[in-house]
Amino acid sequence: MNSSYIFLANGFEEIEALTVIDVMRRAGMDVKSVSIHSDKKVTGAHGIEVTADLTFKECDFDGSEWLITPGGMPGSTHLAAFSALGDLLKVHKGKIAAICAAPAVVLAPLGILDGKEATCYPGFEDACKAGGATMRNEPVVALDRLITANGPAAAMKFALAIVANSMGESVATEVAAGMLCK
Repeated sequence: MNSSYIFLANGFEEIEALTVIDVMRRAGMDVKSVSIHSDKKVTGAHGIEVTADLTFKECDFDGSEWLITPGGMPGSTHLAAFSALGDLLKVHKGKIAAICAAPAVVLAPLGILDGKEATCYPGFEDACKAGGATMRNEPVVALDRLITANGPAAAMKFALAIVANSMGESVATEVAAGMLCK
């Protein structure tokens, strides 16, 4: 299985990022947290400081399976402003996942949502539509190569959708059961 990467910028939504990392690792997936800053220390939107596994410059994204952008403000804005990430997302041949503000702020301006169904944090729908998305009022919209979710409350479903896509529904169900999710 190829590595997956979740990108962290100061102001990221902690629940959305850490839930995804935890669930993917419970499923046995190789996921690395990546700071887009020069330092591995990144502070979330609610003041929780985490140490990323790698900085962006330390990564080799060739053949990566998932590129994941959590939401949070101003985290999503910082991700969108980091041109190296935008360039990577535009040429990525694998799968992309984004939650909360990230579908609208990070993916839509890059054209990644064009012609696809998506969801996002309430109030950001117009930006997704401007990027060509058909909006769905669902917590998670899972397509073959794109998964979007609407916010912190959907973080667990979002993470499990990533696992189901990569490893099958039975693995996602087993991981969920182990965490007492129904």
